[in-house]
Amino acid sequence: MTGADVLLSDGTTVHLRQITPQDADAVVAMHSRFSERTRYLRYFSPYPRIPARDLHRFVNVDHLDREAFVVAAGERLVAVGRYERLGEGAVDAEVAFVVEDAYQGRGVGSVLLEHLAAAAAGAGITRFVAEVLPENGAMLRVFTDAGYEVTRRYADGVVTMTFPVAPTERSRAVQADREQRTEARSVARLLRPRAIAVYGASASGRGVGAAVLAHLRASGFTGPVHHVHPDGPLRSLSELADEPGIDLAVVATPPLALPGVLADAAAAGVHGLLVLTEMDPAQRRDLVRAARIAGMRVIGPGSLGIADHAVRLNATLVPRLPGPGRVSLFCHSGTLGLLLLAEAERRGLGMSGFVSAGRRADVSGNDLMQFWAEDPDTDVVAMYLESFGNPRKFARIARATGRHKPIVMLAGHTGHGGSVLDEAAMQALRAHSGVIEVGTVGELFDVATLLAAQPLPAGDRIGVVGNAFALSALASAEIRAAGLRVGRSGAVGPAAGPDELAAAVYAALHSDDTDAVVVVVAPPLPTGPLAADQSAETALLGPYADALAKVVDDADKPVLASFLAGRGPVTVPSYRSIEEAVRALAQVTRRAAWLREPAGTLPPAPPGADPNAPDLDTLLASYGIPVVPSTRAAGADQVAAAASGYAAPVALKVADRPNRIDLGAVRLNLGGPDEALRAYADLEQLFGVGVEVLVQPMVAPGVACVVEVVDDPAFGPVVGFGLAGPVTELVGDRAWRAAPLTDTDAAALVRAPKAAPLLAAADAAALAALLVRIGQLAADTARLRHLVLNPVLVHATGVSVLHTLGALADSTPRPDTGPRQLR
Repeated sequence: MTGADVLLSDGTTVHLRQITPQDADAVVAMHSRFSERTRYLRYFSPYPRIPARDLHRFVNVDHLDREAFVVAAGERLVAVGRYERLGEGAVDAEVAFVVEDAYQGRGVGSVLLEHLAAAAAGAGITRFVAEVLPENGAMLRVFTDAGYEVTRRYADGVVTMTFPVAPTERSRAVQADREQRTEARSVARLLRPRAIAVYGASASGRGVGAAVLAHLRASGFTGPVHHVHPDGPLRSLSELADEPGIDLAVVATPPLALPGVLADAAAAGVHGLLVLTEMDPAQRRDLVRAARIAGMRVIGPGSLGIADHAVRLNATLVPRLPGPGRVSLFCHSGTLGLLLLAEAERRGLGMSGFVSAGRRADVSGNDLMQFWAEDPDTDVVAMYLESFGNPRKFARIARATGRHKPIVMLAGHTGHGGSVLDEAAMQALRAHSGVIEVGTVGELFDVATLLAAQPLPAGDRIGVVGNAFALSALASAEIRAAGLRVGRSGAVGPAAGPDELAAAVYAALHSDDTDAVVVVVAPPLPTGPLAADQSAETALLGPYADALAKVVDDADKPVLASFLAGRGPVTVPSYRSIEEAVRALAQVTRRAAWLREPAGTLPPAPPGADPNAPDLDTLLASYGIPVVPSTRAAGADQVAAAASGYAAPVALKVADRPNRIDLGAVRLNLGGPDEALRAYADLEQLFGVGVEVLVQPMVAPGVACVVEVVDDPAFGPVVGFGLAGPVTELVGDRAWRAAPLTDTDAAALVRAPKAAPLLAAADAAALAALLVRIGQLAADTARLRHLVLNPVLVHATGVSVLHTLGALADSTPRPDTGPRQLR
């Protein structure tokens, strides 16, 4: 382990690494800062100083039977944790750690425990033993709250706690919850700071820094704003007398001035930097390294800025922001940020927060999702992503967030985040993770506006009301083309007035045959002169907008409109075209249908499941996935012997083409060795003398399917399912879900391929159960890189796995797994 930057429970950054002999002086200094109570609780005695012999043993470990990690805040060590194996070859180890008083209660212990447990597991240690004094309640909670199955025993005034170090479902859930809370708190102190310092704002009032300073002051930010400048009244934050709570420093200085700014901000206890300055890659790496050593987070460099209406914060280069609302916006570059803010302002879309991550050296879209997921001021997260950063983490966070808060995503030149799957598969996976993926900036706002302003539809029956028969017909056609159904509709005709249109909308809203209503309004012909201050659009369509606003004021179904000239009422999402309106509604309707599906349950792994099994067949069997036996044979004698080993009938299959019936590589229902030999002679005619074959007992006939597992770089382990055969392979009729699969996920995966109706008479329940077990195996087995079950025959009463092909690699940790760290 080379080290990891980690977040504490208050959002502070510290560095965790293995101890080295060079840490001796720092360990002594840390020990000297411990209170008497801390020393007593750790060592069960006053232990005022560390003897030289003990110190040598503390800092010299073999990183196998004895391991120790230190936690550094800047140049100072603030905690140390260690384990020691209890005897040569033992699977038990004693674990202990101690935290400096100023850092106690901030989650240091839980982070140390996670990293020690991961290191111990890699060393073949399966269980930790800890001895804790009964009055050390904080340490007892560290162990009991970690999610492990802890056994407690009290004797001789000491509580002995024993627990396996292998991750459990509960320990993983605890770890994910702690990650979410720490990352959210870290971001909260950036977006909702108590006070702000601005570096690099010129006294002339010109330049980037001066612009942001002016916007901060004009926005009415709720806390103090300190202008730090070499030629100004405040040249350093150190000149402020006891000014706590400066959470954010906005930096618009040249790159060469960054080290001095960072040092000044760190000395003042600033939590993070918003860097507007552009920097090259080397400068970015140096910036993040120095900031994390100082315990700070970084937004940028090259950021357009950040904004949050909750604290009236406008730390951006844009003087005027969209009004307050329920949508939070994220992007990378400043140009895209300008585009998003301008479009939100043009549409009148209310905004809760905005972040431009710039070059995303540190804080990313993943961090922002962690914050907005629990933010009471945010109902919708809209993101323009140029890259995913850590794509697996994005997928994991999206799956956790998507059930209770929609994420609308426009992916720029992301290149699938390194995925080995095609674009259709990636979109399907993201959709089933709660992400609504769109193709344009306009569609991003179309969908976000509808989600923020209207309730979700209860079904897919869409009513159409319009004052032009042709437009109503066009809307109905678009609805059907989007995969939705046309419900109660009403075309009132071009001569209808506002009240008549409103009455038709009211009738559609209160019909049992509609779940949403699309209103299409065309301008009537002018019937008189316009007032001097009136536009044609206002004069002709204004009354229709007013009437529509009244009738939908308390509607419990979504209503959206397309006013072909002018704009609809502010309370109703309005679109420039019917196509845009229906496309947005289709996206939202699909999300509503996904939410109506129960999340399902994740059954426990089968007894005896062993992700460390030595080979693929043993691994599959341990998860309750038996494979029909087969014997490899080449030559007549081997074929006859293999066929004699199974009860008739048997099958012969060319070993490297076991599924290619279309090529004549498969012979079925052979009555015994004699028939097998005749079939083998035919195969030799087609594929060469001595061709290697598989001899396999016949199973009940069924529908041939394919199950696949891929360890995808963007999503982690995913399970694919489709029907077997060259036609379905050619058209790519394969559906995917992220592992592990709940029972609901598996049942939906069975239904997902276009050819799924061919399974109507097959045992879908048995197939779904197989997919659940495959999902468990895929999630548990980090060594599994690829697995194909082909074919899987689905009978009327069960399934048979005929052939498998897979690869087990070295047991290396998957990305975005293991103990918490910033990555």
